[in-house]
Amino acid sequence: MAIFFILRFMPELPEVETVRRDLSEAALNKKIKEVKILSRKTIKNQPADFLRFLNSAKFIGIDRVGKLLIFNLSDKKHFLLLHLKMTGQLIYSSGGKIIAGGHSLNGKDIVGHGLPGKATRFYLIFSDGGRLFFNDQRNFGYAKIVDSAELAQIKATYGIEPLTANFTLKSFAAIFSKRAKNIKALLLDQNLVAGIGNIYADEVLFAAGVAPQRRADSLTSAEIKKLFTGLKTILSKAIKYRGTTFSNYVDGYGHRGGFSRFLQVYGRGGEKCYKCGTILKKVKIAGRGTVYCEKCQK
Repeated sequence: MAIFFILRFMPELPEVETVRRDLSEAALNKKIKEVKILSRKTIKNQPADFLRFLNSAKFIGIDRVGKLLIFNLSDKKHFLLLHLKMTGQLIYSSGGKIIAGGHSLNGKDIVGHGLPGKATRFYLIFSDGGRLFFNDQRNFGYAKIVDSAELAQIKATYGIEPLTANFTLKSFAAIFSKRAKNIKALLLDQNLVAGIGNIYADEVLFAAGVAPQRRADSLTSAEIKKLFTGLKTILSKAIKYRGTTFSNYVDGYGHRGGFSRFLQVYGRGGEKCYKCGTILKKVKIAGRGTVYCEKCQK
């Protein structure tokens, strides 16, 4: 499938989960020999503290909440938080093998050329010679070392997350009660539902037949159930196919996400609806470009 445009595309739950899984296979239990900070802005700790906690440490696990990656440190008391934001990228290089996830910076860094480059904000050197680079063209992403108490506070700011045990129809339906905001804005609110961004919000709303500008408290129980089912189905499928590609997202092996060929509405404003043939409408809702079918979504 040809890709014709560059979007300000922030990786969402399926893309970040794909990166997490790929790096978990490559970067765990390796001693960090050296830490190189190239951009003070990216590091949200004092540099001395950031270096102290990472030097000689190992990553013993990589978790995720919403779009936030959580690297568990070997002292079992501290965690490295990484958020890719809009243009962040993680590249792991070892013995000629490149694993990269996030945004492709015009294809140059994705194949490991010129690293560290001008977009590299910090990188780690492991004792076996492997390196993990954090690149961020626009420098909106961040890295922060936190303890377990601060991590718990941060996790508490996130809403329920699809594909977890506490994501039930009852817990999902509860967030609609007495909320006048439109349903698109509700789905994008990380304090209510974690990990959903513009791509999957549009796709889920189409699958459920719900217009994005509808007030959340106007939805029927049947419509909420369709949204609940659609979230689980679409996100699971997106993870299976390693995320969605819009020119600048690649998975942990440098491959473009395969879910793009299943998109029904996102990025297709002005084209015909696959279901009914109506021209898809593109509007701005909740500050984001939104595509939907006026006939299929009510």
